[in-house]
Amino acid sequence: MNDFGLYVIITKPQHLSYAEIAHKCVRHGVGMLQLREKHLSDRELIAAGNEIRRITRGTNTCFVINDRPDIAVICDADYLHLGQDDISIEEARRIVGDMKIGLSTHSLLQAREALTQNPAYIGFGPVFPTNAKAKPDAPVGTELLSEVVGFSHVPVVAIGGIFPDNMDRVTAAGARNVAMVRHLMQTADFDERVDEMTNLLNLT
Repeated sequence: MNDFGLYVIITKPQHLSYAEIAHKCVRHGVGMLQLREKHLSDRELIAAGNEIRRITRGTNTCFVINDRPDIAVICDADYLHLGQDDISIEEARRIVGDMKIGLSTHSLLQAREALTQNPAYIGFGPVFPTNAKAKPDAPVGTELLSEVVGFSHVPVVAIGGIFPDNMDRVTAAGARNVAMVRHLMQTADFDERVDEMTNLLNLT
């Protein structure tokens, strides 16, 4: 099982362009970079995806498209990420073939069910309260996170309300992969924050 550490999710960045974020992620060796922009038109999403793909291709930064298997194929993404309300992994396979697929989960039951579908990884959260989504799920907490990390045979990505001041609780629960949105999308100090979070992950 190969962990990938920091997982950056692009959602309405306030200070940087998609290209700037992609270049910085490649420069810092960020393992996973997801494009999650639900407000864009299909053409805008494809344009953004193609730009990110051009920058990340051939690097150690894997490119992930959220929700849209058709866009993932068009942009030649490394991964497709699906939520609980999206089409199933089996259905997505008819579009993306053998592309790697990650799946969001928000409870022990969902996590166990997700693992039967052989995803490349599962997201688990929100660990803490968050407003990164319009309709956030209830926080799962670090005890359940620890339990999921314990029984999962694929990487578990902790997500939701994670910041430097609570990262120690996340890593203490056994998480080795952490997704971040607000902390990285709402700052001009992207490089410094990526370094900080990477160092916090590497301390454990």
